[in-house]
Amino acid sequence: MSAIKKLASQTVVYGLSSIVGRLLNYLLVPLYTNTFLPAQYGIVTELYAYVSFLAVVMTYGMETAYFRYSQKDNISKNAVFSTSFLSILSTTTLFLIVALGYSQSIANFLNYQQNVWYLWCMIFIIAIDALTAIPFAKLRAENKALKFAGIRLINIFVNIFLNLFFIVLCPIWEKSNPELVHHFYNANIGIGYIFISNLVASFVMLILLLPELKIKFEFDKELWKELIKYALPLLFVGLAGMVNETADRIMLKYWLPPGKDVMAETGIYGACYKISIIMTIFIQTFRYAAEPFFFNHSKQTDARQLYADVMKYFVIACSIIFLMTMLYLDIVKFFIGKKYWAGLPIVPVLLVANWFLGIYFNLTVWYKLTNKTHYGAAISLMGAIITIIFNILLIPRFGYYGAAWTTLICYATMMLLSYFQGQVHFRINYDLKKILGYLLLSILLYWVSTFVEASFNVKMIVNTSIVMIYIGFIVLVEYKNFIKLKNE
Repeated sequence: MSAIKKLASQTVVYGLSSIVGRLLNYLLVPLYTNTFLPAQYGIVTELYAYVSFLAVVMTYGMETAYFRYSQKDNISKNAVFSTSFLSILSTTTLFLIVALGYSQSIANFLNYQQNVWYLWCMIFIIAIDALTAIPFAKLRAENKALKFAGIRLINIFVNIFLNLFFIVLCPIWEKSNPELVHHFYNANIGIGYIFISNLVASFVMLILLLPELKIKFEFDKELWKELIKYALPLLFVGLAGMVNETADRIMLKYWLPPGKDVMAETGIYGACYKISIIMTIFIQTFRYAAEPFFFNHSKQTDARQLYADVMKYFVIACSIIFLMTMLYLDIVKFFIGKKYWAGLPIVPVLLVANWFLGIYFNLTVWYKLTNKTHYGAAISLMGAIITIIFNILLIPRFGYYGAAWTTLICYATMMLLSYFQGQVHFRINYDLKKILGYLLLSILLYWVSTFVEASFNVKMIVNTSIVMIYIGFIVLVEYKNFIKLKNE
């Protein structure tokens, strides 16, 4: 219980940078969706889908390999850090040379030939994210959660400030003093200021991480081979994961039915995905704390029971997030512009899909600890195949509804495959009765709430009562465990 308590506290600290930061970034969504048309926001949605995909390619599983090998007693931590960082530095340099050299051709292929500088911003953002991956992993491995959170928050605050400056303040100042404002602002850039703000914030983040690079650099060729052997299957896991996570936003552009405003539909889907990402925010903060936690406690005799307990509490937290998001959707929806509300029915589907993704992440502990990462690659590849096939089948017929259901089918399949394979190779006695009970009960309560037809105030009272009843039920069932958690 004390270990779970420590994991919870670490998750809270990482959450300071991820939940608070993402929440602040999330507040930019109403700014974007009320300032720009759905077709314009569709460009942002598409380009950031490519960024997410390439960010995984550029780190190729080296973060997890760093965590794994930095815990080995017979290997120098400095050697692991410097070897993994120099590896990423080399590949990032190569990426910059190739991507910038062919940027115009890429822009022509994506139909952004008139705005090739959008891609320049994206290329440098991807490169900086890759270079900061290992320094951030070092902070996590050394339990420097506060420093990690501080740098992340500064990055986010800079990004938000620049967005507000260029998108809100400059247009106002332009009306009163156009000659002064035109020195640093051009209204024709429009959504381009979103990319510029992100790029500047990324540079600031890189500078703040430079002290972590003040070490004696050494490149251990033999160690690098071991790191790559461990990491490469995780690259395929990551690639397949990004196909699962971002392919829908890319494929919408090419597979939507004729007559649809492609970029507008993509923009609506992307905006509504931001609502479902409330679940993803929690999952990401949990992952920051959980990955080093899983490795650090792997040698304990009760490690498997610990992993089972973590899964149960994770599902409880996700069930509350799901229920509160859906029961207060009439309030949450105001975070996006009214032009985007047509896509709100996909929110519960995407919330459950991301919930399954979080459970899958918990289940991946078995192949990471047994060095059988090729199983993870195979499962993720299966997910990617499902994503591509079902999007091709469903998007032309159901539009972005098909994309949302494809996401759910994909993550559900990956979750089940990982569970059954894990029980064969690294058995963990998960409390399936409670896990399934909490999951299904929260979904059932949401379904029941959809039958409530009343005024807004009455509906909020009813929904709040449902949430309180559910939380009360959890406290009643888990009371003894919560007391143990509090006392240790």
